[in-house]
Amino acid sequence: MKGIYAGSFDPPTKGHEWMIQQGAEMFDELQVAVALNAGKKPLFSLDERIKMLSDLTFNISNVSVVELPSLEYLARYASDRRIKYLLRGVRDIKDLEYERTMKNVNELIAPSCKSIFLMPPRDLALVSSSLIKDLIGPNGWEEIVREYVPENVYKKLVERYSNGSK
Repeated sequence: MKGIYAGSFDPPTKGHEWMIQQGAEMFDELQVAVALNAGKKPLFSLDERIKMLSDLTFNISNVSVVELPSLEYLARYASDRRIKYLLRGVRDIKDLEYERTMKNVNELIAPSCKSIFLMPPRDLALVSSSLIKDLIGPNGWEEIVREYVPENVYKKLVERYSNGSK
């Protein structure tokens, strides 16, 4: 059984890490597909995000990190590779509304693909890449952000932004 978990992962968070761990337990194979989001200004390049996720998952044998082609629908990409399950995280009602719409669109694009929704534990429910981006900058941001991102991502953030630039 194959699954795919896609996102922009800019930057990867502990919430993403939790989803990947759950997906690795659920599926024989899990692809983590890193996508470009034209509507967002990225902190990290696509290659940097792939590297951070590859470092994060290097010891999980059934997980691979791939680039989602920018002109490809996730459902079509998955269907073309015989991946039946789209793994999605739902943190709150806003996510639920969006994901319900995407589920319906994905089923039109690739009827063989099914969406599976997971809700993170309470301590990760508010974590998002957007939150991390918003927290960077003020004095002491490193201490706050460290709680929400894996250690390898934290080191990359500090390396890039500890001089006060954003």
